[in-house]
Formats: sequence, C-alpha cells, structure tokens
Amino acid sequence: MTPQQLRAFCLEFNASVEEFPFGPETSVFKVLGKMFALTAPDARPLTVNLKCDPDEAVRLREEYDAVVPGWHMNKRHWNTVTVSGVPDRVLRELIEDSYDLVVAGLPKAERLRLDRA
Repeated sequence: MTPQQLRAFCLEFNASVEEFPFGPETSVFKVLGKMFALTAPDARPLTVNLKCDPDEAVRLREEYDAVVPGWHMNKRHWNTVTVSGVPDRVLRELIEDSYDLVVAGLPKAERLRLDRA
C-alpha cells in the first residue's frame, strides 16, 4: 500500500478527517475528534500507528515482525505497523478495527449518527 492509498483508505470511513496537529509531516486521521491512525507519509519505511485491542495487539506482534508496540503511544492499546511487512488485506482490517475501536468509545448518539452502533 502506498502513502496515497493509505490516506485514501483512512478517509473512506464515515466522518473521518485528516489533520496535521504535529506539523505538516505527520498525518493524523480522526473520527469525530478522536484519532484512529497516525502516519508520516514521506517516511521510509512507511509505518502507521493504529489502535488495537490489547490481547489482539500482543498476538499481532507475535505473528508479524512488522507489528511493534506503538511508537510514542500507549503501548498496550496501540501498534506501529510497517506497511510493507503485512499483507494489504491485513493492513486494511487493522485500520478498520482501529476505526471501530475508536467509534465504540464514542457516546451512543454519535455512534448512531455514524451508522456503526
């Protein structure tokens, strides 16, 4: 997945936006003000920080060398994924899972607005 494809996929989700709170080199993808993905599109290798269920995070780190505890994040709940180190299908699932976890933490009224109760 290229940086452009990663950006496009993250922006496909309901109410997702891209912001640059840490400077122009770091893209932060949010849903209703809550972050679900963070990446530096020009970095090589390309990585993305994604929220993850703590038990699943440990399993993924054991299965893929390209998945490590989240850099500058809560290492229990976030993974840093080297994009080229996991199949595209897996990466897409991890991004969607991150989005869903963030949405699950939103108030019910906001979840219903997003059609992801």
